[in-house]
Amino acid sequence: MRNFIEKMREEGRVIDIEEPCSTVFEAPKRASETDDLVFFHKLDGDRKGVMNVTASRASLSCALGIPEPDIVPRLAATSQNGLITEGTRLNMDTPDLGLLPVMKHFPLDAGRYLTSAVVFSQYGGVENASIHRMQVLDERRLAARLVEGRHTHSLLQDALADGERLPVAITIGTHPAVTFASCTRVPQGKEMQYAAELLGGEIELDTCSHGVRVPDAEIVLEGYIGSETTEEGPFVDITGTYDPVRQGPVIEITGMHMKHDAIYHGILPAGNEHKILMGMPYEPKIFQAVAGVTRVKNVVLTTGGCGYLHGIVQIKKSTQGDAKNAIMAAFAAHTSLKHVVVVDEDINPFRMEDVEYAIATRVRADRDVMVIVGVRGSSLDPCRIGDGTNVKMGVDATMVMGEEEKFIRAEWD
Repeated sequence: MRNFIEKMREEGRVIDIEEPCSTVFEAPKRASETDDLVFFHKLDGDRKGVMNVTASRASLSCALGIPEPDIVPRLAATSQNGLITEGTRLNMDTPDLGLLPVMKHFPLDAGRYLTSAVVFSQYGGVENASIHRMQVLDERRLAARLVEGRHTHSLLQDALADGERLPVAITIGTHPAVTFASCTRVPQGKEMQYAAELLGGEIELDTCSHGVRVPDAEIVLEGYIGSETTEEGPFVDITGTYDPVRQGPVIEITGMHMKHDAIYHGILPAGNEHKILMGMPYEPKIFQAVAGVTRVKNVVLTTGGCGYLHGIVQIKKSTQGDAKNAIMAAFAAHTSLKHVVVVDEDINPFRMEDVEYAIATRVRADRDVMVIVGVRGSSLDPCRIGDGTNVKMGVDATMVMGEEEKFIRAEWD
């Protein structure tokens, strides 16, 4: 991560906060005022931390070394078969979560939360890496939000069924490519192969004392998840509203490894970095699905749609029904998607004013709007139905084939 920070600094995209800054509300609020990387030099004293590591597509472009407009098509073409090499065995110290500048972000949050931490787990020969929010309970315990059915939750259920605990290692301050890979739905156990490919083809993994492997990070926590649960939340999630209190598993931290002068990484809940990491990993998946039904050019999950609930799909139609097929493919690829708009090649999907223009001039509601009821939606949507279903809408904002002359836009050569 330090190499990436210096790369961003060379591009003039780092804001240094030299004066003392509190981890309770103040640092998160200052990070919310910009999309540049914010480097805090004196968090709660003399501790260092960063926020907004990848709070824009331009920052992610810098991290991955891919031109911004080409990110989604390039990621859709990856093979997720990078090389993993063996590193060293990490030495662990006595854990004390109080040494970390963990932030409390909003007034009604239940407490201080780890928000950028990647949870690495291993059980039955299967490895997994994914991000989970974790509430600090005390110096050695965390309460985690593990979404049911996701890989970490499934591995925990396997371990508990065998009467065992799930060994985990938690990293804070990894290279953005590792963080992005950990947010991406890939075949089971492929997260670090994917990260390796994003990093140029290879990644080195160190081994914790209980056998879980982790990449280079500023901070590594090792421990176990057992059968103990506790209340977790409330916590502000992607929509900027408070997620409710739930029962979550307790993680017992047994060891801690920190680099000298470690740099803590915090992600602002509902901020643009959260939206980038939550939504952009789905864009290649939608791209691949739509490519199965028509010629797709690009996919964007919009910032205004919480980076998660609204999608713009740019296509080149071959038949008049292609846009509606693209809508259905997008919903199938990303089940939390709520509204999707399909546009032509001449509409810039990254420019919302251009998308609105397409809706204004190319949509006739009785013909071009699809409403789908009783389908699975996002648990984060405040207007979801009680049974977990929702209502989705697709908008065909493309030109009618054979009538393109009606939609020619005036321009100069």
